[in-house]
Amino acid sequence: MRSGGTLRAQQLEVLYRSAVVLITAIWEAYCEDITAEALEHLLENIRSSADLPTEMKKAALHHLKDDKHELAAWRLSDDGWKEVTRGRLQTILPVFHTPKSENVEKLMRDTLGLKGVSEVWKWPGMSAARARGKLDRYVTLRGAIAHRGRGASTCTKAQVEDYYKHVRRLASKTGGRIRRHIKSITGTELW
Repeated sequence: MRSGGTLRAQQLEVLYRSAVVLITAIWEAYCEDITAEALEHLLENIRSSADLPTEMKKAALHHLKDDKHELAAWRLSDDGWKEVTRGRLQTILPVFHTPKSENVEKLMRDTLGLKGVSEVWKWPGMSAARARGKLDRYVTLRGAIAHRGRGASTCTKAQVEDYYKHVRRLASKTGGRIRRHIKSITGTELW
């Protein structure tokens, strides 16, 4: 907080900083929850492991490479591939703490086989590249607030409102893209 400001202004800035932290936590939880829900729907409704997207297969194999047991590959037999895939998600989620665009892309690619989810983050007046950059700047601001107690600059009500609207749009676009992706694989609606 800037020195010399009124107590009320300082209190409001603390509130705005808290809101940025909360909005980022909401976005992170949304990404985690929708990914888990979509993965479970996919695993329950897919015909066979042959229908899995290539990126999911690669991620599962990469996960098994780290298993030094000589029979680890047999974990994929029968319906074991479903448990390996679920297990992969459980190893990713605990380390998904910074929901910047690149990390969201990796989460969706590695767990759902969905590449380029952020390409749909566009609307009139906002390109996908700008939407990614804007998200990343706000998540960086959250990091500065959470890890140092204050960001490099002040935090305003306008920023909080802008960030909230941005995350709502990103969630809408992300949910729609995941829904279409899962339907293309399983033939069934996610919701």
